[in-house]
Amino acid sequence: MSLALSSTALLGAGAGTSTASSHREAPLIAADPQVDNTDVYAFTSPDKPDTVTLTANWLPFQEPNGGPNFYPWADGAHYDINVDSQGTGRPDLTYRWTFHTEDQRGTNTFLYNNGPVNSLTDPTLLFHQYYTLQELRPDCEPKTLVAHGTAAPSDTGKASMPDYGKLRDQATVQLPGGGQTVATQAADPFFLDLRVFDLLYGGNLAEVGQNTLAGYNVNTLSIQVPKSELAYKGDAARNPVIGVWSSTEKQSMKLSPGKEEPVGKYVQVSRLGNPLVNEVVVPAGLKDAFNALPPAEDHNQPAVVAKVLDPEVPHLVQAVYGLPAPATPRTDLQEIFLTGIAKAANGPLAVDLNSQLMNQDIDPNRFVPAEELRLNMSTPVTAKPDRLGVLNGDFQGFPNGRRLTDDVVDIALQVMEGATPGHLIPALAAGDKVDHADKPFGTVFPYVALPYAKAVNQAH
Repeated sequence: MSLALSSTALLGAGAGTSTASSHREAPLIAADPQVDNTDVYAFTSPDKPDTVTLTANWLPFQEPNGGPNFYPWADGAHYDINVDSQGTGRPDLTYRWTFHTEDQRGTNTFLYNNGPVNSLTDPTLLFHQYYTLQELRPDCEPKTLVAHGTAAPSDTGKASMPDYGKLRDQATVQLPGGGQTVATQAADPFFLDLRVFDLLYGGNLAEVGQNTLAGYNVNTLSIQVPKSELAYKGDAARNPVIGVWSSTEKQSMKLSPGKEEPVGKYVQVSRLGNPLVNEVVVPAGLKDAFNALPPAEDHNQPAVVAKVLDPEVPHLVQAVYGLPAPATPRTDLQEIFLTGIAKAANGPLAVDLNSQLMNQDIDPNRFVPAEELRLNMSTPVTAKPDRLGVLNGDFQGFPNGRRLTDDVVDIALQVMEGATPGHLIPALAAGDKVDHADKPFGTVFPYVALPYAKAVNQAH
């Protein structure tokens, strides 16, 4: 479908869903946290600039002391990170992790571990999860990258796991052809004040400055691969732009007393590309449907597109704070979320930044608007990353990919109110006053911070 035809469809009347990032953002997935995508990150690795690191998180709001079962991956579910290098809204490459559990507790103990765990093979660790990692490409046989990987366990505390970093290092696997991957628990890297949902920070900006996610953990999958693995035709020089999203598929569960059995076909139950799209752009009645859609179908959902073109947040800001909402239709947001920013996208942001339309070898007639986190892999690594990314002239930051340090809440709020690079909205300059994560990030793969081990409410 041509861009012109796609744009017509996007502007048409209808019903739909849209955007996403998210902790419990949709009714159905809020009740199934094991497979709930929370955030996706895609960035050129700062210490290995010939590679890209893709990180996706699941299972939000993990209280560190939440034993005795803690926070396992769902057996048999498909945890996917997808890459679209042609702009079709379909994956040209999927990295798929599938887990299975070996629970040795049996009828002898309730403990996750019955002694200190200094190694993943220590007999004191009684709950183990293993995974296969496959590389899926259209018209190719699945390629197994890791046949029997070991997931780092949930961190059950300092007495049990005195050096969790050592366990995470043991769980990190080198990939054939270059690269590495790990499945681990981590401190949630997302930072914000979630009182945005209390009438936009209390109705008078009094409720700001608290990183609501500080203290909570998530389950993390991270993979670092050469850029040539991700680029169309393996040529990152001619085709540097990719679109990324995570998704989760699972089977239905047949329940019987004390048991559950997966049955039937796999169904997509969660999806995440750009942060905050499904959370604050898509209305509640469309969120579940959005989670089930592939990006290739976004342009056929006029109700979703309508919410991108006329989002709710600016109207709420106007009603609560009196700041006039920008004029609609918001074709700037359409370009950011659905097409990527490029001159060829014919949007108002007439610069070449991060649309697959910039890739020299793609067929532009197959391009469709689709909600993806887009990364131009040719953008050099920034020596001193700016938390506001592109808005403050740091073109390696969000929405050109997403780094762990990007303050996507403040960026999104500014962009929703019509800010452009170098022209911020002064009334919202302070944002939610949460400018960084509670725990510092690492300087080498997987970059995410080690999980919290203290109770969230310990300070109260």
